[in-house]
Amino acid sequence: MNGAIAWCRAAALACVVIAITLATSLAHATSPPVPDATTPLRVWHAYRGAEQVALDALLQDFGQELNVLAIPYDAFGSKLAAAIPLGEGPDLFIDSHERLGDFIHRGLVAPMPAALIDSGAYVHSTLDAVTLPDAVGTPRAWAVPLSMKSLALYVNTDLLSDVPTHLEDFHDLKETLPDGVFPVAWEANSAYTHAALLSAYGGALLTEDGGFGMHGPAATRSLQLVLKLLDAKVLPDDADGALVTDLFRSGKAAAVISGPWLAGDLPASLRYEVHRLPAIYDAEDHTGKSPAFMRPLLTVESLMMSPRGADHPHVAALIRHLTSAEAGRRRASDARALSARIDAAPAPTDSFLRAFQDQAAVATPMPAVRAMRAVWEPASRAIRKALRRDAQPARALEQALQRFRDVRRPPPPPRDPTILLTILGASSLLGALLLFHRARQPELRARLRASLPAYRYVIHGVILVGLLVIGPILVGAATALFAGQPHQMYYVGFANFIDILTARSGPLLSSGSFYVVLLVTVAWTAANVILHLAIGVTLALVLSRPLLKLKSVYRVLLIVPWSVPSYVTALAWKGMFHRQFGAVTGIIQSVNDVFGTEIEPIAWFATFSTSFAANLTTNVWLGFPFMMVVTLGALTAVPKDVLEAAEVDGATPLQRLWHVTLPMIKPTMIPATVLGSIWTFNMFNVVFLVSGGEPDGTTDILISEAYRWAFTREARYGYAAAYAVLIFIILAAASTAGARWIDRSKERA
Repeated sequence: MNGAIAWCRAAALACVVIAITLATSLAHATSPPVPDATTPLRVWHAYRGAEQVALDALLQDFGQELNVLAIPYDAFGSKLAAAIPLGEGPDLFIDSHERLGDFIHRGLVAPMPAALIDSGAYVHSTLDAVTLPDAVGTPRAWAVPLSMKSLALYVNTDLLSDVPTHLEDFHDLKETLPDGVFPVAWEANSAYTHAALLSAYGGALLTEDGGFGMHGPAATRSLQLVLKLLDAKVLPDDADGALVTDLFRSGKAAAVISGPWLAGDLPASLRYEVHRLPAIYDAEDHTGKSPAFMRPLLTVESLMMSPRGADHPHVAALIRHLTSAEAGRRRASDARALSARIDAAPAPTDSFLRAFQDQAAVATPMPAVRAMRAVWEPASRAIRKALRRDAQPARALEQALQRFRDVRRPPPPPRDPTILLTILGASSLLGALLLFHRARQPELRARLRASLPAYRYVIHGVILVGLLVIGPILVGAATALFAGQPHQMYYVGFANFIDILTARSGPLLSSGSFYVVLLVTVAWTAANVILHLAIGVTLALVLSRPLLKLKSVYRVLLIVPWSVPSYVTALAWKGMFHRQFGAVTGIIQSVNDVFGTEIEPIAWFATFSTSFAANLTTNVWLGFPFMMVVTLGALTAVPKDVLEAAEVDGATPLQRLWHVTLPMIKPTMIPATVLGSIWTFNMFNVVFLVSGGEPDGTTDILISEAYRWAFTREARYGYAAAYAVLIFIILAAASTAGARWIDRSKERA
């Protein structure tokens, strides 16, 4: 007894130490220590390949200890937003300038001292791109430009000797090119790429006042031109970046529109040139310009400084080192990066960088305001919807405008938390009184003393589960009661839940509403679980047959889909479902060749039914091995003498299966089914990677919709947390109802 009490005291002391440590960490996060000369500078970037090698070489030449971290580009912004406010982020980081508006709003970047920027040494447009107003409206330079990137025209010189000056002229090349070779290719579904085409018509993705610019006559005409090129087979269907690269590498595209990053993926044997983007006849007729060239968006890769880095004594020296003319020339020669410095211009013999320099001179710097982050999703969805002919271009663009306005709608106003705090305080006081009342009962104290020895075995687990599981759940649930940006969240009560459950004041069954997404999620879960069970149980019954040869080989092969990471499988299946170059289309073409049929390739992601089927097929491939393994284990527990007795009694194989085998494995299969249902309900990877919610977000499920609100729609973390709470409530209610149904079934049995 005394030992148990001593151990409990030690555990209590440990809890106090943990609490002090957490408090100290919080204080450290709130007021990070000022770095001194002995603190290594932290540098973050998202480079890969030759660019990373060139940057690493420059950093090694700095001569001081550095802490360098390379982060994937897709996660770069979220990592910065999570680390810098806690004082654990970089001192310097390299990123695209268009994120500056969001970074300034979140307090992730500090203004650059004027002494570190020689305004006469940089291309004027690059300095304008990184100059934004501060809190009082004074224009400040928030970064130092490093390099410029824009789209240009790559031409295979073995296929094209004369480069057309207008985009429409590529149609005439079809007769001169070998069969199966496209005259030109680009990511037609991408808003970033389409912006170059839109600019020729006088349009832009974002208006000067921060409104959605991709609607109206200019945007409609630009989409109509792309539709004409697709109908004429001048462009490939559903081309993404990987397909564009593969077509140009393999000689299946005479020209492609891409950026300098494409060069690193091209073989040395491929002979190509880079030219300025062509003009457009249709745009000239419409705008009166002659010629009306495509003007791509200009991205300025810049060196930015965090508020923590502004206090580091060596940060100015590293900035001067990385932004010097010598560093610009080295990055140009080693990484093929077009420097933003005038005195680091490419040599006259460097035709590659010279071509991108000419293109950058007429490119449009991407707006760096926060509204730009809300443009990409609705614009890209509208483009895909129009090019797949799900809607007329004007209608698709009008819907995109409404989505943009919905995302940009101000968050709910602050609410007074007094009522909530009063309820929480009263509940806590009532709970404390009840505990005090029960603690005075002698029976409870006796049971507590008897249980003390057992606490030493569970207390560490309780602490860890509380910190790693229960704590984050409670924080996430509390976040649902707040709105605003992550660093400026304020209490709004249940406003986020009201917005979700009222479809943000729109029609309850409109596209993207909570109820429509919930119906899709339920249908998705039910279809997957039924197929998982049917296929898994069937295969397990086949593999359990005693006379089957090579059973171990079959088991290994059938478990492979489950062992491969889900994101790898999802990407592989997405490639197979490509309308023009996918394996499924290849099978259809083979059937047409053998049987003389005329089956058209399926545009899998053009309609809800086919897109849902593509997601379903992928997830069934991933999920049936789990049910098969569980069933195999359950079948080993079925007594053979019971089956033999049923056979002696004259039961057929089907009767033995239905009345003996299935009822006996039911207790094992029910928990597996519940677990599989929860996994499938939240199967984010397949939906996000295979269909991406296409068409027009109709195949999104609740978890992917929550993700979009958190990471692609202006970081509405409170709104996304409310989605997560609703998902938890739905799953908890369904699990509870299922458990009660099982209990009642057992009682009736």
